[in-house]
Amino acid sequence: MILTVEEISPRRLDVYLNNCLADKSRSHIQKLIADGRVTVDGKNVKASFKLTGGETICVEDFDAEDVEYLPEDLPLDVLYEDAAIIVVNKARGMTVHPADTVKRGTLVNALLYHCKDLSGINGVKRPGIVHRLDKDTSGVMVVAKTDAAHVSLAVQIKDKIATRTYLAIVHGVIADNAGIITGAIGRDKLDRKKMAIVPDGKPAVTEFKVLERFEHFTYVECKLQTGRTHQIRVHMTAIGHPLLGDTKYTARKNPFGISGQALHSHTLSLIHPTTRERMTFTAPLPDDMTGILKELGIRN
Repeated sequence: MILTVEEISPRRLDVYLNNCLADKSRSHIQKLIADGRVTVDGKNVKASFKLTGGETICVEDFDAEDVEYLPEDLPLDVLYEDAAIIVVNKARGMTVHPADTVKRGTLVNALLYHCKDLSGINGVKRPGIVHRLDKDTSGVMVVAKTDAAHVSLAVQIKDKIATRTYLAIVHGVIADNAGIITGAIGRDKLDRKKMAIVPDGKPAVTEFKVLERFEHFTYVECKLQTGRTHQIRVHMTAIGHPLLGDTKYTARKNPFGISGQALHSHTLSLIHPTTRERMTFTAPLPDDMTGILKELGIRN
């Protein structure tokens, strides 16, 4: 895995990785560094090494060597494909890439079966994966088929040239028609499996617009100015309107039986890495969210 450090106040390497790698424990990260599996600008450094911004970190996990993730003939909703990129509509409930406990049934397994060749920049566990969606978030994703496309897309996401719009159903009735939520996001100090707004987190900005209000819920559009882990889920919870079905960030009742949070990646706009043409892709709202909106009485 390759990480590019943004401009930050001086921060220890291990602390920075703790915030970035939400699926890894603190002890796991410490061992990776101690075993020389983490380099900064090509050099092995200690856990206490201070990052200041602009560095390139390479993380080689324990099980990343000599591992083959097999292609699987899984359902794959392809929205667009050419020699450089493939754009898919990821189903809710599908994990994007293999992890320590999940090695089958992922989007990567399906992609390996479908198109064989994917960018190798992120290694064998994340081939082609430029950005991710949570397991229980559905919608549009772009995947790189070549290393050149991967680099171009990663820069576009970092520099906010690529834009993403999400649709969500949240608890409560939002009074404002629109707003901007800010709050640096990092690992929750009390529960490392969750993210939270924390003083030493990464800057995060979410724009929201109310699409329709119901008696106890609100249908909203969210636009990401940054792409932090669980960003929309954390930010909407922070303003008192957690996502329907999000059991990680709220204990509020889910009367509709949706499996996972009611969050859908609706549109993705980017510059094609080869043609340099601006392209916009849209994934239709999944049936579970459409059914909830009809039950709530949506007018549009």
